[in-house]
Amino acid sequence: MKFRFSIGRRISLGFSVIILSTVVAFITTFNTLKDSREIDTQINTIYNPSLNALGDLKLLTVRSKMLIYNWVHYQSSEDNPDKLELNQLSEKEYAELRDQIMTLSDYWTDEQKADMELVFADINTLFDLHLEVKTMLNSFESYEEPENRFIANSMVDQGGEIYMKTDEILEKVDALIQLQATSSRDVRDAMVDSFGLLQTLIISLGIGLIIAGIFIAIVTTRSIVSPVNFLRIVLLDLSRGVFPTKTPEITNDEIGEMTMALNKVVNGLKQTKDFANDVGSGKYNTPFQPLSDEDVLGKALLTMRTDLAENERLLEEKVRLRTAEVVQKKEEIELQSLKIAELYNQVTDSIIYAKRIQEAILPADSDLETSLPEHFVLFKPKDIVSGDFYWMETIGNQVLLAAADCTGHGVPGAFMSIVSHNLLSEAVREQGLVEPAKILDEVNKRLSDTLQASAGTTVRDGMDLAVVSFNKQEPMIQYAGAYNSLYLIRNGELHEFKSNKIAIGNYYENTEARYTNNEIELHKGDSVYIFSDGYADQFGGPKGKKLKYSAFKKMLMDLHGKPMTHQREFLDDSIETWKGELEQVDDILVIGLQF
Repeated sequence: MKFRFSIGRRISLGFSVIILSTVVAFITTFNTLKDSREIDTQINTIYNPSLNALGDLKLLTVRSKMLIYNWVHYQSSEDNPDKLELNQLSEKEYAELRDQIMTLSDYWTDEQKADMELVFADINTLFDLHLEVKTMLNSFESYEEPENRFIANSMVDQGGEIYMKTDEILEKVDALIQLQATSSRDVRDAMVDSFGLLQTLIISLGIGLIIAGIFIAIVTTRSIVSPVNFLRIVLLDLSRGVFPTKTPEITNDEIGEMTMALNKVVNGLKQTKDFANDVGSGKYNTPFQPLSDEDVLGKALLTMRTDLAENERLLEEKVRLRTAEVVQKKEEIELQSLKIAELYNQVTDSIIYAKRIQEAILPADSDLETSLPEHFVLFKPKDIVSGDFYWMETIGNQVLLAAADCTGHGVPGAFMSIVSHNLLSEAVREQGLVEPAKILDEVNKRLSDTLQASAGTTVRDGMDLAVVSFNKQEPMIQYAGAYNSLYLIRNGELHEFKSNKIAIGNYYENTEARYTNNEIELHKGDSVYIFSDGYADQFGGPKGKKLKYSAFKKMLMDLHGKPMTHQREFLDDSIETWKGELEQVDDILVIGLQF
């Protein structure tokens, strides 16, 4: 039997040579990388962490210098964030960082360990000096003692003990960082040398593999690649619909068998091409004979010819019907879109006009400036129109001011606000009432009558309201509230005057209930705030929760003593920042007065 040197045997021989060369290269590379990995581990577990820890220590020292400076130069209470941060730094952060450095220093030289111990001793001395300053300025009032303030300033300012000690520590830490960096660089250079050796070995082995590869490539190209490449070109031409012009040579191996099969495929495709051209041009009567009874493609072409003829007829009819239907639907949609757009514009124009009406009933800025002391009004409707409103009436030297929150917001709330505004004015102008509690009683009854008459039965609509009254010539205000409290800030303390839990508009449910009139003596510098619940109920922040009244009170406390214009801007910016991308949930109204 004649020996057949098949393609499989040729490929196996070539790959055996390449695999043997690869194994040799792998063993050599593995041994070199093993040594390099040990050096890299030393860098990552000792030198880099040491450099990072020393850098953190340097940063901690700089932060302590800044924070103790702020402690001395900015008078503040014990819960000031900078003071809390300095205590946290000296009591916890430094201890954790010191333990980390002491663990890493086990791998340092004896000289570096001794230098590190000196740094720790200097830091302890520095924190002792910090403690002296903290003891002298341990409360808000201690800053008023000139001697304490002078000594503390001399310690933290340039040339002082704390200033000099901090710079001394930073110089020593910088020296240690430089030593660690030098050691790390030396070890890294050793690893680079190791990789240089590896590079030399790889180049040598690579040259050997190249030479072996060239030899194998020449042999493989002559016996395998050239015939296969010719068949590849023929197949690529066929994939693009181009028939070959040359017939490949038939050899005594697997490639020769593939060549014979390819020639048969080419001839069959030529016949199929001619028939497909005729069918594609609409010549459904072109004769076609399958190659054999097992010629699946030929039979499929005959079936396709029959189906295409029928489908062409049906498709033309469907296109005609669908075109007519689409044209009709398009016209209907366009008509509906025009109607919707027209209706939307009408509704929007009406609401905008209602906004102008609502703004017209609010007190003019000029009237507020004339009748009120230093003040601000923060008014942020949720929608175009608002259920919140503010009201003012002046009778001689008596000034009446109210902050109201009607049921709902938007258009329903705006209707309620107009009705309620008129009732407040009627209670004062017609009845001559100036006492806030009596005004609330009268408005409660009138609004209840109005809602009952309009609805035919008692409804749950109404409003929350805070009313204040004061005489420009007397240091006293009167206040009464329906669910809306009043805040008074005096000498850094907030006093809350709580409202009655009786909503305006529920008179028939609380016929015996009456509102409480509060008389409040004013001192110079007092700030008074009335508001709706929209500010405190706004969702926002990182967790999307309500702001709440506790945060609102803290803002007002922090703002105490600042100009009213500044307070308004701060409250406006703060609620916008708190809200972020969330929607405003309710109308917002805050009124501040400073006496």
